[in-house]
Amino acid sequence: MALTANTVEQFNHDTDEQTPVSLDAEQAILGAILFDNEILIRASQFLKSEHFYDPVHQVVYDAAKSLVDGGRLASPVALDTYLASSPGYQEAGGRKYLEQLAANVPSTTGAIDYARIVFDLSTCRGLMSIGAEMVDRAKVSSLEDTPIKQLEEAEQALYSLAETGKYGGGFKSFRSSLTEAIELADAAFRRGGGLAGISTGLRDLDRQLGGMHPSDLLILAGRPSMGKSSLGVNIGVNAAKAYKTERQPDGTMKTISGGVVGMFSLEMSAEQIATRIISDFARVPSEKIRRGEIEQSQFDDIYHATRELESLPIFIDDTGGLSIAQVAARARRLKRQHGLDLLIIDYIQLLTGSGKRNDNRVQEITEISQGLKALAKELNIPVIGLAQLSRKVEEREDKRPQLADLRESGSIEQDADVVLFVFREKYYLSRLEPREGTEEHVKWQSLLEEVGDTAEIIVGKQRHGPIGKVDLHFEEQFTKFSNLASDRYSRDS
Repeated sequence: MALTANTVEQFNHDTDEQTPVSLDAEQAILGAILFDNEILIRASQFLKSEHFYDPVHQVVYDAAKSLVDGGRLASPVALDTYLASSPGYQEAGGRKYLEQLAANVPSTTGAIDYARIVFDLSTCRGLMSIGAEMVDRAKVSSLEDTPIKQLEEAEQALYSLAETGKYGGGFKSFRSSLTEAIELADAAFRRGGGLAGISTGLRDLDRQLGGMHPSDLLILAGRPSMGKSSLGVNIGVNAAKAYKTERQPDGTMKTISGGVVGMFSLEMSAEQIATRIISDFARVPSEKIRRGEIEQSQFDDIYHATRELESLPIFIDDTGGLSIAQVAARARRLKRQHGLDLLIIDYIQLLTGSGKRNDNRVQEITEISQGLKALAKELNIPVIGLAQLSRKVEEREDKRPQLADLRESGSIEQDADVVLFVFREKYYLSRLEPREGTEEHVKWQSLLEEVGDTAEIIVGKQRHGPIGKVDLHFEEQFTKFSNLASDRYSRDS
């Protein structure tokens, strides 16, 4: 039986199951939109054409949205002009059917409730579809389609359904892609221009990157003791400090600045990270905090810093030896329960692959980097993955990192949208101290003072803009990166 506005098969005879669908609710929301176009603006915050069961209703909703988005009136007369050649439209009743929809609106007061019914029933159908696929796959055992793989893909499908009300993949119209691009540009314009993503909290780095963009994988790499973990934490804290939300027309909250931050720390404990953050805020060296070598005034500063920090939307998972699948599952859960706007992993070489024994570490790192990029796209957030560089850097006279230093780590360079290297010349210079009292020692001291506490952030790759170098100020005793022009700490920086 053909699916039209007047005839819908609501009973599945193959499975003896009732299909969750309410044509009355679909007709009610469409009629309300035709009666008052303002309702579409509110409903479209969550309701999409694919949430309608009847294909004709999908076409009508899409056409109405196109007209309203273009600043025109979505009336039965206007819609009839655009839908005259649409399949199934004339069979459903054409213009007469649209006029009936507008005339038979129960009440525009509860229009959003009708939209919610359509959305909820679509979600129920999605659950049935995912469940049926899970049952069918579980019945057939194969080496390629393992239970672990089935669990991961089922969880991913359920997450997508929970977040968007959509299930299954498919093509996206170019028009919807253009709309998303315009929304991104509008967000940058409202921030004052130049920043389309989440701010790092570091002025010059933001200017170079334009912020951290949704769905991007950023690799922050360096040799040990360069400060990459500190920079990752600094960026996370800056994003959490700037977190602001705005209520949308449908009642949901949308992040407009900063964000909720998730951190996977596979090397440091959550307590060590918290100590670093407290040290930064209280201006008390972290080693003194750990040893308890503090005065009463410093303890007071620590107490006040802790009270200020406790409300920051930061979530830390310090479980060691996680697999990329476990990271994805926990990140999805965090976004579902608390929201998630920025994810930081310290560091990616400590992650494991699929769980099967893999003697080829390069292939395993490739699986991890591809998994992180896929996760960034799925959650639509920037993901920062910290990475160790090979020892080859130490063999060169100029120890500034290069993209080639990532190559032995599989496809990290290929999968990343942005690659940043942390380089501190002072670290290497301080280990080359000549014998005191010699002429070489005087030259060494002069060079050390010239370098100072400057850290270089080398942008080795960037899909959205140019490569280059950004200088930052690094206070080693507080593990704090800040804008070079501001040597003194500022909570507003």
